[in-house]
Amino acid sequence: MGEAVPIYFSIVAFFCTAGAIVLATLHIYRHLVNYTEPTYQRYIVRIIFMVPVYALMSFLSLVLPESSIYFNSIREVYEAWVIYNFLSLCLAWVGGPGAVVLSLSGRVLKPSWYLMTCCLPPLPLDGRFIRRCKQGCLQFVILKPILVAVTLVLYAKGKYKDGNFNPNQSYLYLTIIYTISYTMALYALALFYVACRDLLQPFNPVPKFIIIKSVVFLTYWQGVLVFLAAKSGFIKSADQAAEFQNFIICVEMLIAAVGHLYAFPYKEYAGANIGPSRGLTASLAHALKLNDFYHDTVHQFAPTYHDYVLYNHSEGDEGTRKYRSRTFVPTGPEMDAVRKQKHMLGNKLDDIQLSSLSSSNSSTPEDSRAAPDSANSDVMKSSLLVDTSTSLSVSYDMSLIDLDISSYPAKVPAVKENEPR
Repeated sequence: MGEAVPIYFSIVAFFCTAGAIVLATLHIYRHLVNYTEPTYQRYIVRIIFMVPVYALMSFLSLVLPESSIYFNSIREVYEAWVIYNFLSLCLAWVGGPGAVVLSLSGRVLKPSWYLMTCCLPPLPLDGRFIRRCKQGCLQFVILKPILVAVTLVLYAKGKYKDGNFNPNQSYLYLTIIYTISYTMALYALALFYVACRDLLQPFNPVPKFIIIKSVVFLTYWQGVLVFLAAKSGFIKSADQAAEFQNFIICVEMLIAAVGHLYAFPYKEYAGANIGPSRGLTASLAHALKLNDFYHDTVHQFAPTYHDYVLYNHSEGDEGTRKYRSRTFVPTGPEMDAVRKQKHMLGNKLDDIQLSSLSSSNSSTPEDSRAAPDSANSDVMKSSLLVDTSTSLSVSYDMSLIDLDISSYPAKVPAVKENEPR
C-alpha cells in the first residue's frame, strides 16, 4: 500500500484504543448488571458499543492498511446503527410514537431558517411527522450496508479507492450518495429533537445529542476534509490521509468513552428495581437482539401502518407471546377528526372539573387556569412550536394510545379476601 505507519502513531493509537475499550466495556458491564429498565438500556448499551467498535476498527486500519477497507466498512455500518438507536431511545423516553402524537396534538413547527424550513408551510406535528423522522433514520441504516457491499465489489474490480475523486472512480459518486443519505438521517433526528424538546427535557438530552453528533457527524466530515486536503496537496497522499484519519479517531474514542460516562450514567438505573432481575448473559442477549429493529422497519415502511403487533419478550413457560391490536396513530385528515373528538370530550371534562373545583375551593376556575395558560404561552413564544388548538385542557380517547403491555404478567393472581386492599 503506502509507507509504513510511524511507530509513534501506532504506540499512541494503541494506548488510546486500549483505554477507550476498557472504559466502554466497564461502562457496558455496569449497565448490564443494573439492567432495571430494558426498554431504555437496550438502546444505551448499543450506543456505548460504538466506542470499542470505532476504536478497534480504526486501530486495525492503521496497523493493517492493506485491509483497511474491510475494517472501515464495519465502522461505517455501526455508525448508521447508532443514529437509529438514538432516535429509538428518544422515542422510548417520551412513551413511544403514539404518546408523542397525542402530546403534540394541535402543534405545528414554525418555519425556521436554521432548520431550513423557512420556505415551507408550518409542519403539523402529527403521526405522519413522527413516521417521516423514523423513516429518515431507517433509510440510512438500510442503505449503508448496501453501499458497503457495492464498495467492496467495486474495490475488488479496481474501481474504488479511498480519497480518489477521479470521475472515473466510484469514490466520488458513492460519497455523494452517502452524504445525502447521511444528511437526511441527521436532519430527521434534529427535527425530532426540536419538536419533542419539551418532552425530552426531564431526560437531559443535550449532552447526549452533543456526544452522538460529535462522534458520528464530525468523524464523517473529518474524513472527507482529510481526503480533500490530500487532493489539494496539503497531505502527501490519500494513504497518509487515511492513516491520519484512523489515528485521530483512535484518540477521539478515548474522549468519547469519557463523555459517554457522563451522558449515559448507569447510576440512574442502579437499584431502581423497576423491572425483573436479569443475569448478565440475559441482559446482554436482550440488548443485542435485533427483533425490535426488524419489526420497526417492517412497520414504518409497510402500507398497513396502523397495524401494530405488541410483543412480550419476557421469558416464561409459554415462550414469546404476541398480542395483535389495531392502534390508531392519527395522520393528516385523521388528526382533524381526533381534534374534533377531543374538544367534545374536553368540554365534558371541563364541566366536571369546574363543578368539582367550585365545590372544593373558594377561588374561581378562571384564576386556577390562568397560570397554566400564561406559562404555556410564554413557552410557545420562546420556541419553534405553535399550538393551533383552542383548548389546553385536552381529554383523549385512551384507545388511541399505543400501549406497551410487555411488562405485565401473563396471569394476574386472584385477590385474597382476608388481605387488605
